[in-house]
Amino acid sequence: MERFFYDTHLDFYKNYLILELNSHFIIAMTDVKPKKGKLLIAEPALTGDVSFNRSVVLLAEHNDEGSVGFILNKPLEYSINDLINEISIPFQVYNGGPVEQDNLYFIHRVPDLIANSIEISDGIYWGGDFEKIIDLINQKTICENDIRFFLGYSGWSSLQLDQELSSKSWIVVKNDYESDIINKSADAFWKEKMLELGGNYLLWSNSPENPSLN
Repeated sequence: MERFFYDTHLDFYKNYLILELNSHFIIAMTDVKPKKGKLLIAEPALTGDVSFNRSVVLLAEHNDEGSVGFILNKPLEYSINDLINEISIPFQVYNGGPVEQDNLYFIHRVPDLIANSIEISDGIYWGGDFEKIIDLINQKTICENDIRFFLGYSGWSSLQLDQELSSKSWIVVKNDYESDIINKSADAFWKEKMLELGGNYLLWSNSPENPSLN
């Protein structure tokens, strides 16, 4: 039976295109440092970027070798049962980022049910026994609020994310949702973060994705 290719853990990092910035926007400054479990909020200056426009990224790893994250608010038109024939329930699949988009990744909050998981932080895990996940979903032991699937991931080589933070591509914030972020609705997620940041970001919270349409 044909099987969609998936990885349970990442052990490599790849570059993606460094983003151009709009230097005229006043940037918010936070004292939160990049660390696995933190959130990256795309600056409004990234408007028009195909991969990261208005994205909210969960950092799954950040060390001297590079960084890995998953975009949380870019749902795809696919369900997991479209990709994995053995799964009968249509859990949503998300665009995790521009790297390895033919690979399937997942985060979850049920490590007691999924062996070989790696903790990110705050009760959020990634990877694990995928065959077990298939059984758990089909048996309805876990629900869509427990796990989130992604095609692809967001990857930065060594120091690349630090450089993009220095050039004000991203704002780093704490994950106040903890493990509940797994079932956080993608709708208006970026807008909510703009409202929380306040100041000039309030203007962007209601702006169209393509400012030329305004």
